[in-house]
Amino acid sequence: MSAKTLKIFIFLLLGFGATAAAQQADTLVKQKKPCQPKDVFEVIFHKAEKPPDTTRKLGFFFLPYIAYSPTKGVQLGAGGSLSWYMGKSRETNQSAASVTVEFTSKDQKLVQLKSNVYTDKNSWFLQGDWRYYYYVLPTYGLGTGYNDPVPIVPGLSDTAGNRDWDESFTVKYRWLKIHEIFSHRIVKDLYAGVGYHLDYHYQIEDTGLRLDTVDPWITPHYAYCQLHGFNPTGYVSSGLSLNLVYDTRDNLINPYKGYYATINYRVNQTWLGSTKDGSQLWVEFRTYVGLEKKLPRHLLAFWLYGGFQVSGEIPYFDLWATGFDQMNSSGRGFIQGRWRGENLVYGEMEYRFPISRCSQVLGGVVFTNVSTASSRDQGVPLFKFLRPAAGFGLRIMASKKSRTNIVIDFTIGEQMPGLYFSAQEAF
Repeated sequence: MSAKTLKIFIFLLLGFGATAAAQQADTLVKQKKPCQPKDVFEVIFHKAEKPPDTTRKLGFFFLPYIAYSPTKGVQLGAGGSLSWYMGKSRETNQSAASVTVEFTSKDQKLVQLKSNVYTDKNSWFLQGDWRYYYYVLPTYGLGTGYNDPVPIVPGLSDTAGNRDWDESFTVKYRWLKIHEIFSHRIVKDLYAGVGYHLDYHYQIEDTGLRLDTVDPWITPHYAYCQLHGFNPTGYVSSGLSLNLVYDTRDNLINPYKGYYATINYRVNQTWLGSTKDGSQLWVEFRTYVGLEKKLPRHLLAFWLYGGFQVSGEIPYFDLWATGFDQMNSSGRGFIQGRWRGENLVYGEMEYRFPISRCSQVLGGVVFTNVSTASSRDQGVPLFKFLRPAAGFGLRIMASKKSRTNIVIDFTIGEQMPGLYFSAQEAF
């Protein structure tokens, strides 16, 4: 899809979403009876309307699913989400966690546990991201450019080092990820803390690599490992981090208002088991702007983050890449990891609106995003190339108490469409 066609598609989507939301708002204004939000189970089983649930009990939602995405193919899995409060104080924010087990048609196996926990009276904020992947992933050259010169790899001929990396090269690997951050409240909504981060990639098999032929064929992963001194079959990043977090969101699962901002400075050290020393900086900002007081689901959501390599050497699969944030949701419209680099900046805007008249069980979204990444070896600076994508989706309220939605998104990027299914918002 050309950039011009993509821009036209984005404007059409935004126009469609705005029209639908305006019609919905006009309908609600004309109604005399106050609307009572419901979830899908109340609608299906015709449960009587109840007053809003203000209890602070454990909330749980479980969903087996079948889905499809460009990276994983057909997905068979099950996921559960939890919401609860750590303490009796009304001041304590909601905590949330999710677990997912998944098998795919591309021989991938995934287990993920993600958590955001507030202790009693919000004294501590704990953020966790634990994963085990038996993964198969298409890889590309670094940066957001196309057809940039491929760096010469020591020990190979110039011909072998000047191939076109615009096509994908499949890599199989196993990945153990343990990230846990402990932040203590300094003042209201502002936290500071430390974290530990382990990323262990092993049994890496670069299936596109050909070194035992007269005319060798090198891949982006192999070339990067040779240029930066990593073993292409496995490496470890192990380090500590310093963190600042500012969070005023009214709900962690599906915010209607508030701000979220974080700064994470991570330092990998060989004395902690890291293959090489290196440091990275992560900066992230999200905000949610309501458009109507009576319709909290009618809002604009904004997401911006930047990842930067500060010093030392970082392994290929630990470089910043779209689709590998905590929620695995950035870069919708492209294959996971399509844009990767030492430095990466990503921005997204999502327009969320209710579709169902009064119950607000059904909602819709229209979104657009843009990615840019650098490649020092290929001479591609940050912001030289911008790669946009767009899409639209359906939201089905599965639990009005925790605001858990069933999420179905259709996306259009420069290369291929995608259909995404989950039980959590993109951000």
